[in-house]
Amino acid sequence: MEFHDELKITIHKYIKLIYEISKEFPRDEIYGVTSQFRRAGISIMLNYIEGYARRKGDDSKVYKNFLQISYGSLKETKYLLFFTFDQGYVEEKYYKKGLSLSDKIGKMLWCLIK
Repeated sequence: MEFHDELKITIHKYIKLIYEISKEFPRDEIYGVTSQFRRAGISIMLNYIEGYARRKGDDSKVYKNFLQISYGSLKETKYLLFFTFDQGYVEEKYYKKGLSLSDKIGKMLWCLIK
């Protein structure tokens, strides 16, 4: 499998996990943690895709910038994953799965940034 495809599939799995676990968050978090967690998760993929589309020619700096934004969104979700686990909103098995996926994505994105 091509690196690009593997990264997209892994990001997609992570986003699906975020949406799955955030369905169980308290109702009063709908406009807070739930919304922020989901938006940051989607941002990982959207910025990666937009950057990937601009990776050729004169836009290489633009490509790197989108990768950095994607990486920043990943770090945001990783903290939100920890926060929601700490608050008791996320079961340990989903927390560990999320950490594993986020670490894999982080390594792959960092490889592209460097």
